[in-house]
Amino acid sequence: QVQLVESGGGLVQAGGSLRLSCAASGRACSSHAMGWFRQAPGKEREFVAAITRRGGSTNYAVSVKGRFTISRDNAKNEMSLQMNSLNPEDTAVYYCAAVRSVADSYYVMARTYDYWGQGTQVTVSS
Repeated sequence: QVQLVESGGGLVQAGGSLRLSCAASGRACSSHAMGWFRQAPGKEREFVAAITRRGGSTNYAVSVKGRFTISRDNAKNEMSLQMNSLNPEDTAVYYCAAVRSVADSYYVMARTYDYWGQGTQVTVSS
């Protein structure tokens, strides 16, 4: 079992930045590929970014590429999402997710992930 807790959400003006963190407890973080997803009101949960269990490879949704950066520190059992140049379309609840992975791969489908955090709200005002 892996427990995930997100933090760092909040209200920010368009053009601003936020850094989300995901603290993992339970099984070793290094055994799990991880990712960020978000869900806006009335919309389905969508992929934001993913990272392999060793942190060597990442993948981003087109809408955030070049603005967001995913990273992880397995020694601290933490994952982060640095979000820059935020715009109102980024407003959503952001979730971190983890899946045990033997392969050093990343995963972009929400249904692949076994563990989810409770989410943290990000609101970008125009």
